[in-house]
Amino acid sequence: MHSTPRILVKGAGVAGMTASVTLAERGGQVTLYDAGGRVGAGASWMAGGMLAPWCEAESAPAEVTAQSVDSVEWWAAHVPDVVRAGSLVLAPPRDVGEIARFGRRTSHFHTLGTEDIALLEPDLAGRFHKALFFADEGHVDPRKALVALRQSLEAKGGTVLLEGAQAPDEAEFDWVVDCTGLNARTRLTTLRGVRGEMILLRCPDVALHRPVRMLHPRIPIYIVPRADHVFMVGATMIESENAGGMTVRSMTELLNAVWTLHPGFAEAEILEMGTGLRPSYPDNMPTVVQDGQHIYVNGMYRHGFLLSPARAQEAANMIFGAPDKAA
Repeated sequence: MHSTPRILVKGAGVAGMTASVTLAERGGQVTLYDAGGRVGAGASWMAGGMLAPWCEAESAPAEVTAQSVDSVEWWAAHVPDVVRAGSLVLAPPRDVGEIARFGRRTSHFHTLGTEDIALLEPDLAGRFHKALFFADEGHVDPRKALVALRQSLEAKGGTVLLEGAQAPDEAEFDWVVDCTGLNARTRLTTLRGVRGEMILLRCPDVALHRPVRMLHPRIPIYIVPRADHVFMVGATMIESENAGGMTVRSMTELLNAVWTLHPGFAEAEILEMGTGLRPSYPDNMPTVVQDGQHIYVNGMYRHGFLLSPARAQEAANMIFGAPDKAA
């Protein structure tokens, strides 16, 4: 093996992009390849980009929060435009009991009343009477972030093989790091697909400064602001491997949620609707598996942007050894 290991990273979603940059920072000679032909050709393009370790504790095991509390710092150090304005959890009046349930399962939040909500989000003034505010959380535009990581990798001397590129010969590399999601199911046989759905809206009449989670007993929905009054509206994960288009019911539920948040969304322009299958293990925990000189980073479920920095570091430690804490 060469003193500078030659590493092929397969897959240019969030797991592959994060791993590529981390491996290059550790001194690897990294080549990135994606059979889809571009950055974010898979599920990562449809992600919300919420960096919300404390909110995720509501439904995720404690390991998710423990391993992702530094994710906001990682993203802020690697890509521009990370917004560190926290997360707001709301519920319509008929479901206000859901807020107390959410609070019992989480921590690191402040309970807000009507006036506090209005101070944080003036456009929501008078519309909600109780909320939870997770001040230490953030969010990022996934599409911009993935492109920024590509630029960072190239600046570090990495090679990017995407548009029209032929698949490289794995035998020419010392290590192969496979981040290809559901395409790796022939070897990672316990992977399953979990459906996610999203709508992109443009609404000049509404301004939000942070992600808002609208609680509902059946289908919680989140609204994430992006630049130029664009909003990503998504649902929590759906146990289905149906990769088809969005149903009328799903679209209606997403649009009703944003209309409930603010009636100004009734005049929003629908820019895009999309669905995607997130690769997931039975326990919904992203995992790094080593098989000789092959390393698999997979099963990101709904935690791709949250846990990819920790999983990338884990893969790097398999190749380079754990960093000396005394250094």
